[in-house]
Amino acid sequence: MTLNTYIDHTILKADATQAQLQQIIDEAKKYRFASVCVNPTWVSFAAKALENDPTNVCTVIGFPLGASTSAAKAFEAADAIKNGADEIDMVINIGAAKDGNWEFVEQDIAQVNKVKAGRVLKVIIEACLLTDDEKVQACRAAQRAGADFVKTSTGFSTGGATVHDVKLMRETVGPDMGVKASGGVHSAKEAHGMIAAGASRLGISASIAVMEGDRSNEND
Repeated sequence: MTLNTYIDHTILKADATQAQLQQIIDEAKKYRFASVCVNPTWVSFAAKALENDPTNVCTVIGFPLGASTSAAKAFEAADAIKNGADEIDMVINIGAAKDGNWEFVEQDIAQVNKVKAGRVLKVIIEACLLTDDEKVQACRAAQRAGADFVKTSTGFSTGGATVHDVKLMRETVGPDMGVKASGGVHSAKEAHGMIAAGASRLGISASIAVMEGDRSNEND
């Protein structure tokens, strides 16, 4: 198993500088990661820097709270795509999920799905704030709305990805939809554990440490 092809090399800190973004991009090129995941303000910069590279540009929408209006999320996604985003990671309306208003959750996702223009749409359910039943319902809403992936976490709330959540999400969506484990994956062992549980993509900021740890294990 080659870990690099699973990794969205992520930098979403509010104080990230252009130099730090360039470092992330250079690392993604070197390790051939699946994508770089950046805030929307950096999409055009990343797209230009990766213009002749197979690494995708991923960005986040309605991030990290998911409490923007559906129209605002759709506009933000369309703007990011115009600027060169290949993949869109949007946050669900978590309050609506807690209310059990799954029709609203689905329609919120669907409005972003309408503007994705063939790009990959990943739906962040923020699993740490949901019960298991709510996680299942959120995943089903994302499926009905036409999303390509469900994703565990923003990494900005009370917890990140867990093996339990990844297994539950994979069981819910079946084999054909993507599952992204994000938040709290800091080692090669943890990364392999998420993949074994059913993750098809990993959102990681400590990607280099994970890759170096994986190489060390190969040499043991």
